[in-house]
Amino acid sequence: MAENDNGKSERIVTKMFENDAFSRWLGISILEVLPGKVSLSLIVRKEFTNGFGVAHGGITYSLADSALAFSANGLGRHALSIETSVSHTRPVMEGDILTAHVEELVNSRKLGIYHINIYNQRSELVALFKGTVFKKDAEWDV
Repeated sequence: MAENDNGKSERIVTKMFENDAFSRWLGISILEVLPGKVSLSLIVRKEFTNGFGVAHGGITYSLADSALAFSANGLGRHALSIETSVSHTRPVMEGDILTAHVEELVNSRKLGIYHINIYNQRSELVALFKGTVFKKDAEWDV
């Protein structure tokens, strides 16, 4: 993408985020937007914890899934996940500040593959996420 496409990526991610009630309910904050790459964060709230007193695995998954959606769509075409997986590497506790960092591995005409690492406030890796998206022909109108 050309340098000026960063503005388009930001407009797409902003539009998506404004219409994403779940990401907003989670308290996700957008830290950085670049073409094909975002950084997001959230603070783990009490209602995110499970019966063991640790964050439900769906919290890190959801943060990574939002990062995947924003990253892939930020390139300009509608993209939908077709396969995802997550590995949890250490417990996440109430009050932890999680940050998702995206690495774009594949950007072809129809597919995108991304790795998303989730870290806590101590820079400890707490989850690894891999996502594959299918790119539709429809482009974002922003």
